[in-house]
Amino acid sequence: MKQGSEMGNGEFKKFIIYSLFLGVLILPMVGFPGTHFEAKRAFIVWGVFVGVLALGMLNQVVRQSSIYQKTLGGPQSFNRRVTKQFQKIPVRHWTLILLAAVAVYPLLANNYMVDVGITCLIYIVLGLGLNIVVGLAGLLDLGYIAFYAVGAYTYSLLNLHFGMSFWLCLPIGILLGAILGCVIGYPTLRMRGDYLAIVTMGFGEIIRLVLNNWDSLTKGPNGLLGMAKPSIMYPAFSNSGLEWATYSLKSLHALYYFILLIAVLTVIGVRRLDQSRIGRAWVAIREDEVAAELSGVPTTWLKLLAYAMGAAFASVAGAFFAAKLSYTNPNFFIFMESCIVLCIVVLGGAGSIPGVILAGVLLIAVPEVFRELQDYRMFAFGLAMAVMMVLRPEGLIPATRRKLGLSDIETDTIGELEESYQAVDSRT
Repeated sequence: MKQGSEMGNGEFKKFIIYSLFLGVLILPMVGFPGTHFEAKRAFIVWGVFVGVLALGMLNQVVRQSSIYQKTLGGPQSFNRRVTKQFQKIPVRHWTLILLAAVAVYPLLANNYMVDVGITCLIYIVLGLGLNIVVGLAGLLDLGYIAFYAVGAYTYSLLNLHFGMSFWLCLPIGILLGAILGCVIGYPTLRMRGDYLAIVTMGFGEIIRLVLNNWDSLTKGPNGLLGMAKPSIMYPAFSNSGLEWATYSLKSLHALYYFILLIAVLTVIGVRRLDQSRIGRAWVAIREDEVAAELSGVPTTWLKLLAYAMGAAFASVAGAFFAAKLSYTNPNFFIFMESCIVLCIVVLGGAGSIPGVILAGVLLIAVPEVFRELQDYRMFAFGLAMAVMMVLRPEGLIPATRRKLGLSDIETDTIGELEESYQAVDSRT
């Protein structure tokens, strides 16, 4: 009983401190939309956040109480049972359900929401590409959006100056992106941590500044305009017989299904890489580069391959982005975009493909749904990221390999074994 009251007092103190901290952040920001302080508006918003905080902390106290432990067997046991129920359904069934949902989505949504869906799929492709570099190989890349720009400008320049189609420009963009990934990755092979982050961020800014200042080629800040939409050819019957007809992907629905196909192929490619010997070698480099090198893993070439593969996927997304808008501009590829893609990888779970997909939808679609509250979107975004990293640092859906470590179940089992050994020792 005394322990329960101490726990309650500790949680109450935390609640008071966190509430005051939220007040310091929210009241000045919300209360001064103009020159005068609007107390009612500020305190209502603060009260909403404090209410959500109270519910969260109350839920935590209840889950730690003895009554909850006895009735449901503890939160770990309850979560374990729920997880087992979901695991009984085969993964291919979940995949088919998800594909059916995303395929039907454009038929049920308006044009604005279809466009949001296209943006989500673009960022999912970007997140999966960065997941190779950060999640599998463990290389922090803050200039990843530069490869996105390379794909966009490759298609734009080749299409405008040489009239090349999207399908001819796509492999050229992939090749250039992979080469640039190796060029940027080579000087960082011996770097780790903060130094690696600073160098990759510098390379990303160099690419953007080059695109912004090379007026004769890229039109500088004005950007490039008038690129053709992707088109496909299919056999059709006419009065003269069988001939090839051309269908231009101009509508939002056609572009949605096209980027959906790209995203599906990206998922398949990244999954095959993850399960291959190369993927296992990347994970070995991420966990301990020195041990991996001593074990015979060619760390230099595999790091370059990780940069090249991630850049290739980003180039595909960039080419589609330029074709969709028929316009590209260096200001589309600022440092903040790299941060958003990195947040998708970290929030979803480093190395986790389902986690990246879920985080991409949450970070891109949810802010669009609440666009009316645009003054507070970045605050809510930062707060959600901070809370997520505190409560679930492994991500929304952790990678399978990370689950194979000492999980809660294994820790409980080890604890039970230690107790049994101590009991045997005391008897003997």
